[in-house]
Amino acid sequence: MDDKNDAGGTHTHEHTHAHAGGCFFCDTAMPALESLVSESTRDHFRNSRVEFLKGLRSLLDERIAHMSRQESKGTRVTVE
Repeated sequence: MDDKNDAGGTHTHEHTHAHAGGCFFCDTAMPALESLVSESTRDHFRNSRVEFLKGLRSLLDERIAHMSRQESKGTRVTVE
């Protein structure tokens, strides 16, 4: 993980690989958790995350479609 300053002076983190060295979660917690669950359980939770994101995409698509519709502001009447 590389720490870099952006224009505002705050730190941003770039992950150069899957598990950054020196991170407690990556070095200790994740390996311990991974040893407790089976491969099929990990697959299930990964698929669950994918389905959750698909649900969010669906909500966003519906909202975009709703906001993009032209709503009629009145009724057109022919004047003689």
